[in-house]
Amino acid sequence: MEKFIYNPPAGVPNILYQDNDIVVINKASGLLSNPGRAVETHDCALSRLRTHFPSIILVHRLDCETSGIMVFALHKAAEVHLKKQFEARTTRKSYLAEICGNPSQQSGCLNWSLAPDKNNVPRQKVSEEGKAAVTHFEILINKTESAVVLLKPETGRTHQLRVHMHHWGHTILGDNFYASAEIKAMSNRLRLHAYSLGFAHPSTDEFVEFKVAADF
Repeated sequence: MEKFIYNPPAGVPNILYQDNDIVVINKASGLLSNPGRAVETHDCALSRLRTHFPSIILVHRLDCETSGIMVFALHKAAEVHLKKQFEARTTRKSYLAEICGNPSQQSGCLNWSLAPDKNNVPRQKVSEEGKAAVTHFEILINKTESAVVLLKPETGRTHQLRVHMHHWGHTILGDNFYASAEIKAMSNRLRLHAYSLGFAHPSTDEFVEFKVAADF
């Protein structure tokens, strides 16, 4: 595993939608969702958005290397409404990933419990003593040495999609935590993208869904 060197892309996050309650963005790969402890990691999606929306509140996170859809609240009531949905797992989330190899199964479900790998923080590992983690998958494109897969997690464990793909034998390309040097070198970024996010709008309770294509 390489040492974490933070070199985020420049610019304001790409805003897909905004109203009086929420802001939805397409977060770039390499940009932290929220500030880290080190001074150099205070620059993040949240801090950049705060220059335009002073009241903005973080609702959920994406890994630094993961790109794609995030929703932020613009006031406390919206934050509470959205966080309850994430905690109750009533949001609908899907991800796109490019993985090494060509799986023999076109669709299915991966059900491996996950726990922190205490000897390799912040990595996670498959463990019977861990917390339940469920990921549904569907192969969309088979390439020569890789495949593009649609992933729908039922649970939201740390590094869930990365570890499930790795344990399955189809590590995500560019993964600096779990990939071999050869698989990591197949991409200059982690090929994992939050493709869609659906939830009940905090003001109307109507179901809304946002989608954004991956750049890989």
